[in-house]
Amino acid sequence: MYTIYHNPRCSKSRQTLALLEENNVDITVVEYLKNPLTAPEILSLLAKLNKTPIEIMRVKESEFSEQNLKGASDETLINAMVNTPKLIERPIVVKDNAAIIGRPPENVLTLIN
Repeated sequence: MYTIYHNPRCSKSRQTLALLEENNVDITVVEYLKNPLTAPEILSLLAKLNKTPIEIMRVKESEFSEQNLKGASDETLINAMVNTPKLIERPIVVKDNAAIIGRPPENVLTLIN
């Protein structure tokens, strides 16, 4: 079973979902803008991605600078992602204890093989 943290308005997210569907895998779609992630869920994703909070943030979003997040602590960054889900890079695909960011969408193919 795969889980995709998806934003249907994002072309890369749509392309990644299409790739998963083309490979006939079972997918759970989580629209994280409608159903924001909790801090423990973000921490779990970070562990599966083997990344730090800043590495999964959309630092070019206006909300990033508006919230003065440059140089912020990991705890502050995670709280910002909880409160402003738009700041989370997308899409993120999870399978078991592994995860990958679908940028480019073909990245997810490494989880399928």
